[in-house]
Amino acid sequence: MRILLASASPADIRWAADHGLADGIVTSPSLLANERSGADPRELLAEICRQVGLLPVHASVAAVDPNDMYRDGRELAKVADSIVVEVPLVDDAVVAIRRLASEGVRVAATLAFNAAQALLAAKSGASSVTIAVDQLHELGTDSIVVVQESRRLFDRAGAECDLVAAYPRGSAEFIACGLAGADAVTVDVENLRSLLVHPLTDRGVDRFLKELATRPKPRIAPV
Repeated sequence: MRILLASASPADIRWAADHGLADGIVTSPSLLANERSGADPRELLAEICRQVGLLPVHASVAAVDPNDMYRDGRELAKVADSIVVEVPLVDDAVVAIRRLASEGVRVAATLAFNAAQALLAAKSGASSVTIAVDQLHELGTDSIVVVQESRRLFDRAGAECDLVAAYPRGSAEFIACGLAGADAVTVDVENLRSLLVHPLTDRGVDRFLKELATRPKPRIAPV
């Protein structure tokens, strides 16, 4: 299962990439604006693309009209070959997805909240579909079931489309997303760091350090 880091911070991206913990980057208009206020977001996108090399970098269109989404997607795709254009699955978005995909642009459909939406996005040409598990949880929906159903429909239809679970809450839900069939999981840097932590690991480190402290020091033979 791949990990997509949701960040526009070069420092956070460098940390995750250097440690081999990120298989791709997910940006958003708000993340880009917060990282470098007033700057051209496409310049920051280009910088991120150079930083991560061949890793995919997701960048969202800033429109909901099909023609505007198509034009915005084409411009984003020109930033770098590693760009994956994110298109929200609103009414008629499949038109923009289809046009972009037919021109060789990789498209990630977002705002899909059930398996039917996910399958239709895949059939329209999306290379990946994102299920926002955090938003489903807020509505009281079992997000893991939605991921499972989407995976089963993809497999039955032979859909060549990745299934992405976005923003699981904690390690248990992160694991559940993977076991449910997600090809990738999107996390922010705080949650990615938290996955490295466990209270038993901390306890084990304390015990290890105590054992080292009580270990007899080797005697140095006289010269």
